[in-house]
Amino acid sequence: MHQFNYYAPETIKDAISVLDKHGDRARCLAGGTDVLVQVRGERFELDALVDVKNIPELTQSVWTDTHFIFGAAAPCYQLYEDSKVCATFPGIIDAASLIGGIQIQSRASLGGNLCNASPSADGICPLIVHNTICEIAGPKGTREILVEDFCKGPGKNVLEKGEFLISLKIPLKSSNFSASYERFIPRNEMDIAVAAVASSVEMDQGIISKCRVALAAVGPIPIYAKEASNIIIGKEPSEQNIKLVAQKAQEIASPISDMRGTIDHRKDLIEVLTRRTMNKAIERIGA
Repeated sequence: MHQFNYYAPETIKDAISVLDKHGDRARCLAGGTDVLVQVRGERFELDALVDVKNIPELTQSVWTDTHFIFGAAAPCYQLYEDSKVCATFPGIIDAASLIGGIQIQSRASLGGNLCNASPSADGICPLIVHNTICEIAGPKGTREILVEDFCKGPGKNVLEKGEFLISLKIPLKSSNFSASYERFIPRNEMDIAVAAVASSVEMDQGIISKCRVALAAVGPIPIYAKEASNIIIGKEPSEQNIKLVAQKAQEIASPISDMRGTIDHRKDLIEVLTRRTMNKAIERIGA
């Protein structure tokens, strides 16, 4: 394994300085559950590993009048042990409580899961269906983009030289909003999704006013299935209408066949998981 320097900056400014200096040969360490495995496997060579956990903003969370904001390095358990987060964002908790196993969840973060940009990542689809915003810091200041625009390919994201993800901002919704996430895996835990779906729904007097569906493990990046989402807007949450959403999501999916599943299997799973997550989100609203 190539030797590298370990840095533990305590401010965003200092982290940017190290990342900017080393460019492509630097990586951030949040929980380390992905990056350390990749370094050992010589997926890439580093000159600098930048541990961002000592930066307060990277692990803190705050509620504002309009958003729930949490640091990109906040571990999963920090989310699902917060009763307010559990009550407000059960769809996020669905994913946070699934990533790896219990031991992994004490280190792994949704921010790190997003930056790793795996097509089968558990955390990304729930963030997409919550309209989550990424806050990115770099040499030119800070910028914001939607989560659905963050991943550019397997293991690739929009971060430029010297930049890193500092927080995730989830807009607060009405009590008529909820979401759900489900995946299919061969084992109970510590496995990679063969296919996965997150769905969010907002109701207005018995009619679906907003809907977002996102798919994982069926394309080079997690997919915001916009066409499928729009089908049911302005309609009742009937089984027939939900089935139309699921069928369109199935059409949008573009999986491959590999050792974990075939194209046909994955497409079938997307249809089933879309129906399940749509129904679960509606059930959570109490509609």
